[in-house]
Amino acid sequence: MKLSLFSAKPYDKTYFEAAHRGTASSEAIKVTYHDFPLNEETASFVKDTDAVCAFVNDSLHGAVIDMLAERGVKAILLRCAGFNHVDLDAAARHGIMVANVPSYSPEAVAEFAVALMQTLNRNTHRAYNRVREGNFALNGLLGRTLHGKTVGILGVGKIGLATARIMKGFGCRVIAFDPFPSKAFEEYGEYRDLDTLLAESDVISLHCPLMEETKHIINEENIAKMKKGVLLVNTSRGGLIDTKAVIKALKTHHIGGVALDVYEGEGDLFYNDHSGEIIHDDVLMRLMTFHNVIVSGHQAFFTAEALTEIAECSLRNLEEFMKNGSCANALGKTDSGAEKTSFPVRNV
Repeated sequence: MKLSLFSAKPYDKTYFEAAHRGTASSEAIKVTYHDFPLNEETASFVKDTDAVCAFVNDSLHGAVIDMLAERGVKAILLRCAGFNHVDLDAAARHGIMVANVPSYSPEAVAEFAVALMQTLNRNTHRAYNRVREGNFALNGLLGRTLHGKTVGILGVGKIGLATARIMKGFGCRVIAFDPFPSKAFEEYGEYRDLDTLLAESDVISLHCPLMEETKHIINEENIAKMKKGVLLVNTSRGGLIDTKAVIKALKTHHIGGVALDVYEGEGDLFYNDHSGEIIHDDVLMRLMTFHNVIVSGHQAFFTAEALTEIAECSLRNLEEFMKNGSCANALGKTDSGAEKTSFPVRNV
């Protein structure tokens, strides 16, 4: 079985090689690493390959799927949970199995979300830069005590639940909105409808998947329902936020601060060094002019534990496919036409 792994950074290769050595089928699987993303321009590099392994910003729309099918690809392994960048209909039409990694260290993302939350709230990033220049003044660094504040969790899957658990430990009142309520959350907080959550939350943390129903769920209309001065944190998917609407709310001080580990237009930027280039994304550049905005490069998942699980699960998916023609984490369509995924909204 020949596997082509795209968007391979040095750390991906390190963890995949370690996981590969530990598989029972190590001799039966040959991995080729490509440091460039998989898209319509690079799909032609897929030759004599049975399966491809793609990451979150690789493009797997219909035309790319068609090209992969022409080249004999039988399986697409995603090194992520989300699959909004994959045309599942096209894959099903060609009989290509698509499988994801439904859960990899949800605590890693939750912990990073809280780190962003407190960095934004307590201005530790600004303090760090100040003292390196000998400026120990506190003016402009005033934050708020989170204890007793209301934190709204939008999407209570494994990551949202882990975030709720941490914020409960901070002494916060935790509320959540999720169309698929889980009893597991009730230990840490209470469910509210979306409008109530927006109106009552001092901090809102996004943990829902990107799909048609959630695209730009943070828009001008919903921002208007939020409490003035709210802090907004997104470690899920950039497309959940209408960035221009957020910029407008920042300018009027309706939103008190924004921390983003994801961005709707991140595909051409994130995971690569552009420090010596002119960045042409005017929306992102305008966003980063605000002192109360933090942007990181989609790194919330980036822990040794998560990289280990991503590599091991991806290879398990491939081993199952080799034996059975499918795997437990396969995505696609059921015979009834309903979408079949290895996790519903509540597990993201």
